[in-house]
Amino acid sequence: MSALTAEQVQALIRNGLPMADDIDLCIDRLDSQGVLARVPFHNKLVRPGGTLSGPTIMALADAAMYAVVLGRLGRVEMAVTSNLNINFLVKPKPVDLLAEATILRLSRRQAVCEVAVYSLGNEDELVAHVTGTYALPL
Repeated sequence: MSALTAEQVQALIRNGLPMADDIDLCIDRLDSQGVLARVPFHNKLVRPGGTLSGPTIMALADAAMYAVVLGRLGRVEMAVTSNLNINFLVKPKPVDLLAEATILRLSRRQAVCEVAVYSLGNEDELVAHVTGTYALPL
């Protein structure tokens, strides 16, 4: 299987998962180091208390993991999340939310990933730390 570009991965995710359009998911960078994914800030994503909702943060992290897997392996649309662990660390700022995903270990059956989630302009303070596993189709 051949690797995909950031633009191809973004289109593949948005076409296969309409919710990605709802949050305006963007794949800004995809290279040998990993993926940088982004959800632009929008008031519809804010929960009571003025913070971005947990489901938005989790969706971004999960999409970033999927993107890094697609970027490495190519069109494996049937790769699925088999585990996602998230630690919410600080309240995100009312700006774009960014996620940097990398693959920690890749085998024939699974990809173990790590994601750092942070607010645009505040890259030194993690909003959330995420680890997850994608089960890969045989």
